[in-house]
Amino acid sequence: MTNNCDTILDSWIGRESMAEAMIPLIGRLYRDNNVLTSIHGRSLINQSVISLLKAHRFARQVDDVELPVEETLPLLQVLGTLQLGAASLDLARLLSNFKASDEGDLETFLRAELADVVNRFGADERTSTDVVLYGFGRIGRLLARILIEHSGGGHGLRLRAIVVRKGGDADLTKRASLLRRDSVHGPFNGTITVDQDKNIILANGTSIQVIYSDSPATIDYTAYGIHDALVVDNTGRWRDEEGLSQHLQSRGVAKVLLTAPGKGTLKNIVHGINHGTITDHDTIVTAASCTTNAITPVLKVLNDKYGIVHGHVETVHSFTNDQNLTDNFHKGDRRGRSAALNMVLTETGAAKAVAKALPELEGKLSGNSIRVPTPNVSMAILNLTLENGTTKDEVNTYLRDMSLNSGLRKQIDFIDSPEVVSSDFVGSRRAGIVDGLATISNDKHLVLYVWYDNEFGYSCQVVRVMEEMAGVHPRAFPALDAAAPQAAALV
Repeated sequence: MTNNCDTILDSWIGRESMAEAMIPLIGRLYRDNNVLTSIHGRSLINQSVISLLKAHRFARQVDDVELPVEETLPLLQVLGTLQLGAASLDLARLLSNFKASDEGDLETFLRAELADVVNRFGADERTSTDVVLYGFGRIGRLLARILIEHSGGGHGLRLRAIVVRKGGDADLTKRASLLRRDSVHGPFNGTITVDQDKNIILANGTSIQVIYSDSPATIDYTAYGIHDALVVDNTGRWRDEEGLSQHLQSRGVAKVLLTAPGKGTLKNIVHGINHGTITDHDTIVTAASCTTNAITPVLKVLNDKYGIVHGHVETVHSFTNDQNLTDNFHKGDRRGRSAALNMVLTETGAAKAVAKALPELEGKLSGNSIRVPTPNVSMAILNLTLENGTTKDEVNTYLRDMSLNSGLRKQIDFIDSPEVVSSDFVGSRRAGIVDGLATISNDKHLVLYVWYDNEFGYSCQVVRVMEEMAGVHPRAFPALDAAAPQAAALV
């Protein structure tokens, strides 16, 4: 028994050592070559040794076996010699393609597979885009964390400024403190300092100018060296074209993205579904709601395979700061009652908003919402009538495959653990996570339970839309199908 235990421990230590050797290789590819590496969509950038090993372990959900570190380390070593240009590389899929090929030499295979970016060091067709966060609340601060995390070598989306209304003499320090510490998402991964004289927050080398303003139309961003900026309005104060157009009146602004459902004819974008409708001429776009982002990808794949006749969406949603902590006047029905003490029945526009991204579901969905006393992570219950019947095992197998192998694998996740609860999904980068064990299927009647981190998961979707608007995502290798390499988001 002792010898067996020693063997297991020695094997673990050896794998740890190889994962440690991977970290500088991943880092150099990212910072020097603007190459993003992942394992089946799980990013390897800025990960710890244990996180890297967990990513290798995750591969068994796709290939039924754990991805050997003994194979990925040599792959990274070869990649580091190819003078690559900007790209997004899935190591697991590259290795799978290599094993399926007739090529016996890894370097020769990689040179052919990545021919478009080999010996393209320093070549990056993307243009850096200045980003301004208008508002610095729950979503604004999470967007800042993601943008800072993926600042890389300075290409792509560059967080340059935040705009807020000054809250007092200690405003700058308080803003930095809220970025540094979060009761739900934990501490900021890095260092933060404050330059009081210049109103700058410095986070992991990213210099964030804090601009105080009460009006979106009167700011001269060019005075801060900001040009052709993408302004992300996360205040929710303006939701129509007239209100959001105020941002375009400020010098240095090129485009605006709203982190809420838009009104009127504004495009409501759910990345993975209708982001391809964004054109260079779209100056104002909205990223819809967290719930719409969570359910639309799942509804799309279900409608594609089974057809949806009609359905009802019930969301069990964590309370938000538009509710009262204690009973008090509120202009909305029921939201004046204490969010911390009650389940609060309220409305949701998510069911109708789905049709803006998926017109084929127009008029087929109804919806309602129950706000509950949890700070984050929500659930959508999809009660659907299908055109074509299915079984629990069949639909779960299909959704699991969609979460791993489809073009929506960054939006849909799947889990079948009997022990998961809402807090287990804090920090999920997927738009929605199907709980397979909870699925109920009775031929043409299907009930699905979809978890979603209504803060962080939604913020990742927002960043994907930002990348689409700015055209800054690198090409992905290998493509999910036999077509040409496709674009890939950072998150």
